[in-house]
Amino acid sequence: MGMMSEAPSSERVQIGFFGIRNAGKSSVVNAVTGQNLSVISDTPGTTTDPVRKAMEISPIGPVVVIDTPGFDDEGELGTLRVAKTKETLRQVDVAVLVVDSILGMRPKDRELLDIFEKLRIPYVVALNKVDLMQRVQETKTEMTGAVSQSRELSAGAAEVLPQVGREAERRAVPHAELAVSAKTGWHIRELKDLIGKLGKAKISSRGLLDGLIEPGDLFVLVIPQDASAPKGRLILPEQMMIHEILDHASMALCCQPPQLRQTLAFLAQSGKKIRMVITDSQAFAEVSEVVPEEIPLASFSILMARYKGVLEEAARGVRAVDTLQDGDKVLMSEGCTHHRQCQDIGTVKIPAWLRTYTKKNISIETSSGFGFPEDLSPYRMVIHCGGCMLNEKEVQSRMRQAKEQGVPFTNYGITIAYMNGILQRSAKAIGLSL
Repeated sequence: MGMMSEAPSSERVQIGFFGIRNAGKSSVVNAVTGQNLSVISDTPGTTTDPVRKAMEISPIGPVVVIDTPGFDDEGELGTLRVAKTKETLRQVDVAVLVVDSILGMRPKDRELLDIFEKLRIPYVVALNKVDLMQRVQETKTEMTGAVSQSRELSAGAAEVLPQVGREAERRAVPHAELAVSAKTGWHIRELKDLIGKLGKAKISSRGLLDGLIEPGDLFVLVIPQDASAPKGRLILPEQMMIHEILDHASMALCCQPPQLRQTLAFLAQSGKKIRMVITDSQAFAEVSEVVPEEIPLASFSILMARYKGVLEEAARGVRAVDTLQDGDKVLMSEGCTHHRQCQDIGTVKIPAWLRTYTKKNISIETSSGFGFPEDLSPYRMVIHCGGCMLNEKEVQSRMRQAKEQGVPFTNYGITIAYMNGILQRSAKAIGLSL
């Protein structure tokens, strides 16, 4: 049975490198990672799609490094590449804007800074190619949240760094500026340190059961093993939950829905108090009938919404289910790209339950992976998966996007609990007031 031997991508600090074509983004990425992660050449636009690499970088730890296409790419394909870059911006925890020191700040660089600000992404402006300058002198640049030592090369750089500094002065999110050379490796170590400082905010000890668990607690985990379950392994939320319970010196007893009644009877005879029963959302109705009211009941998906920081908004958004009418479109969005099974939760089960609950002819559309529509206006509501394969930044970005466009946002587990009349019970179990 496969368990987590390393941090999943969704739990790693996501570091994105951005800039115009031929600013040296890929060269800086290769210098920072110490690997030939990206293909580099003097031809502008060599990077045609975001390149991702999971790795360890000191002092941050587990990260995903993302090299993106040039933000000034042109033509039909270029427009698609820029769209992919904008999609990546929803995912990153720290951004590195690579600026060509010879050209200085360009309009597209400023546009990226505006996006960092809007999305509240901490960033570093890396003034690259300073090895092409002539005169070296020491200069000191003070930045919001960080201080670095830069070397300013020639009168050209003397103009660029103050220009970058003026741009940064009007920015509110944590940021820093640093002159670097990807070619010679100059200040690359300092750049990694700055990225590490800004990335520390992502690293926390917060978990799925934060504030809900004490050493010695007993949790019963209900894990269906049907056709939709991955053969020979547990899905990520189940892995994370077991790992966290063990880390807190607590106990996890796992069973399938048909064995739950027997499991509870056995525990009742032993006199051991159950802290909480946590079930896969698709078994919510069956499990709620078996678990006594005095035992707290929640689902992996609801706890994942809490962990990702979207629980309260999702609990408000689910009420839109009661307003659905014939012909309304509902977007079912998955963060992963797994193979669809005949009884898939997002494309088959929940749509069927929605139509049964509302007695309306509802139209269902789907999205998966990193793909998420920019325009949500065609949809009456968005029902998202737990988001275990997406980082917190991406899930919250999708929630904010829906909220800004006036489209209710909720998730699978909350929707299933609501339609089965047990959301109030689950909310109480995790301390959420409805």
